[in-house]
Amino acid sequence: MADQEVKKEELREELELKDQVISIRRVTKVVKGGKNLSFSALAAVGNGSGLVGIGKGKAREVPQAIRKAVEDAKKKLIKVPLSESTIPHFIRGAAGGGVVILRPASKGTGVIAGGAVRVIMELAGIKDILTKSIRSNNAISVAHATMDALQRLKNPEKVSKNRGKEKEMIWQ
Repeated sequence: MADQEVKKEELREELELKDQVISIRRVTKVVKGGKNLSFSALAAVGNGSGLVGIGKGKAREVPQAIRKAVEDAKKKLIKVPLSESTIPHFIRGAAGGGVVILRPASKGTGVIAGGAVRVIMELAGIKDILTKSIRSNNAISVAHATMDALQRLKNPEKVSKNRGKEKEMIWQ
């Protein structure tokens, strides 16, 4: 009985997820008879309230590649701690050649980001943030660096409890 309720909750959560394609590339594999063409897609999914994930998919047709990428992203969802409409603290994420800096912003600033970072922030439900992408501008590297940064964000309630200080006094 409880197992069915868990499945219903997962279904409800899955219905709320929105997906967006970050990049589509035409890739080739050189074989004896010539070149085999296929498409590689990078997609992000999120519910707009702290749940976000990215995934890659590859297939001979674009729609199949996108579908595979979305399925992969749903398997890699992470929970992002939000502080009202922004992130709780400054963080730097790195993956491959991509480095991303995420800085909390005051209410009304908006999402100051481009490309892959913007898509991920909007799907995560972050409305006010300042970002900077350094080094690589490869969408896949930047997306993975952004996810690395979001994954390493600390929840202010847990940190304040561990340190025995008020939430407002932690990151000042």
